[in-house]
Amino acid sequence: MPVVTRIAALHDQMTAWRRDIHAHPELGFQEQRTSDLVAAKLAEFGVEVHRGVGKTGVVGVLRSGNSKRRIGLRADMDALPIKEANSFAHRSTHAGRMHACGHDGHTTMLLGAAKYLAETRAFDGTVQFIFQPAEEGLGGAKAMVDDGLFKRFPCDAIFGMHNRPGMPLGKFAVRSGPMMAGGAFFDIDIEGRGSHGARPEAGVDTVLVAAHVTAALQSIVARNVRPVDTAVLSVTQIHAGDAYNVIPQTARLSGTVRAFSSDVMTLIGSNMARVAEGVAAGFGATAKTDYRPIFAPLVNNPQEADFAASVCSEIVGAGSVRRDPALIMASEDFSFMLDAVPGCYINIGNGDGEGACEVHNPSYDFNDAALPYGASFFARVVERRLAP
Repeated sequence: MPVVTRIAALHDQMTAWRRDIHAHPELGFQEQRTSDLVAAKLAEFGVEVHRGVGKTGVVGVLRSGNSKRRIGLRADMDALPIKEANSFAHRSTHAGRMHACGHDGHTTMLLGAAKYLAETRAFDGTVQFIFQPAEEGLGGAKAMVDDGLFKRFPCDAIFGMHNRPGMPLGKFAVRSGPMMAGGAFFDIDIEGRGSHGARPEAGVDTVLVAAHVTAALQSIVARNVRPVDTAVLSVTQIHAGDAYNVIPQTARLSGTVRAFSSDVMTLIGSNMARVAEGVAAGFGATAKTDYRPIFAPLVNNPQEADFAASVCSEIVGAGSVRRDPALIMASEDFSFMLDAVPGCYINIGNGDGEGACEVHNPSYDFNDAALPYGASFFARVVERRLAP
């Protein structure tokens, strides 16, 4: 079955919704206008609306028939603190903010599916349309789960998707098991003894300590993590000093860790503290580590991944569905929902032609031609899983 005909007929409407959201980007937990738009559209479609789930999250509930089966569909709503470089008519109207990751498209695809399903109701059960805030490193999924998402809106399975620049339009990628890395942020504060730059013997040089700690941290992935386990530890910031002739009293290292196993994430965190404290002590300084897991590894349920892939195959043909895509080192907080409910997260092609730049780029824009494919996926997941 190709793209759902009635959804294809909504393409112009969906494009208008998407471009309106793009023009009015909002950062995590600030998605007031976006959640207003989502809630208004759902109510217009005849979907029961619940506001304020996980602060600015919205959940729409649609029931049909008498079955107690329940399925969840999730889209993210937040934008990024990036100054948009595009000049088209629907560019951001808010300086320093833009939809550089396609969440405007994800929200629109789920709205399109909601409109279609509310009109046709060719299913038996309950659909929970989950519009999540603050995916970009602020913990929106966890906030919704902690706010009782799955107690208030139970799901037997849950599905989400993300656009993929560089993947041709009309293509899907589905991976069973681990798909995206867990992510942590860290800060290491080093305390030494400040002194004159011309008299280093009178101080404990935190810049020197920071440099050695940075180098030593690389031994964790190289020598503590099993070679068969993929992990990344990157120091991305070093801050120390304000003058040319002063050896600073303090220094701070900051960065990120990525891995596909929660056990590996924990191992890196504990070894990071050990290495930092040990190296610092060797120079007569101290080090305090703040290691903060932000995202759990995203792991797809094998059965739900197979189901999702079969739905994609119905829409675009088996030859356009890749079932063994490479692991993704980036993180996605949908992982917290998958920790609570079995489900699957997929990638949808955003196009590989001119202008198909990577996400988080100031020239990025979601490809409106992908809207009917994504909305059809959501709709067909419901119609198959909740078939009368």
